Amino acid sequence: MRPLGFALFVCAAALASRPARSEEPTGPRPIARPATDDLARGRKLFESQCARCHGISGHGGFGPSLVRPRLRRAPDDAALRDVIQNGIPNTAMPGEWDLDEREVAAVAAYARSLGRLPPERLPGDPGRGKALYDGKGGCAGCHVAGGAGSGLGPDLTEIGALRGASYLKTALVDPGKELPDRPVPYEPNAYAGYLPVHARLADGREVVGYRVNEDSFTIQLRDATGRLHSFRKGEVASLDRQFGGSLMPRYGDTLSALEIDDLVAYLASLKGKP
Repeated sequence: MRPLGFALFVCAAALASRPARSEEPTGPRPIARPATDDLARGRKLFESQCARCHGISGHGGFGPSLVRPRLRRAPDDAALRDVIQNGIPNTAMPGEWDLDEREVAAVAAYARSLGRLPPERLPGDPGRGKALYDGKGGCAGCHVAGGAGSGLGPDLTEIGALRGASYLKTALVDPGKELPDRPVPYEPNAYAGYLPVHARLADGREVVGYRVNEDSFTIQLRDATGRLHSFRKGEVASLDRQFGGSLMPRYGDTLSALEIDDLVAYLASLKGKP
């Protein structure tokens, strides 16, 4: 008979060679068929990390609506995970680098599930909205859409794919409330673009325009005629950055509520090339 110590040694060696069992899988579960707990976790993370831009229901706001069957920037699961974790360069979409692999997959699964919801129904009429855009609204005087118009303001060719309807409505009735972000390579975050600025120069000249770019030493403004001005801050006596303001008129003062709805419906329909 072998000694008891030898038997214990053999048993311990066998246990040590057996692969360790994990409490739960270390990798992400499939996005297309997520478990109920992963979907609930993804929703909670979405509401805390993503809802500010994409809306609590995913219908969009400052960011685009995710309630659509196909996401242009994320046509497959790998691309969707990459967008969530690393963001989209040169846009206001940041990366969620603080989420681990399984959390990213949970958010991706929840975002993908939003595409199975019915699309948002807008109260306005896009046809009447286009007539307002081209006529009474005078929008083409400052904006380009599909190559037509003036480029003083943001290009609206695909604004419906970039912004939600709630943001578009706010931009019409109170355009200075939330200006579009302008990402810059030398800052960790974007800053508000199209900010009205009143510059008083040391020689007495004054320039009013919106901010095109700004760094620690210079600022560039574009005035209402489209002319670009660039100044070194050392030659500027004062800079009045008019936060909450906008060079765009407040259409809530000139259009009815029904006309605003029509114009929002038209802008929401502008999604660029399919």
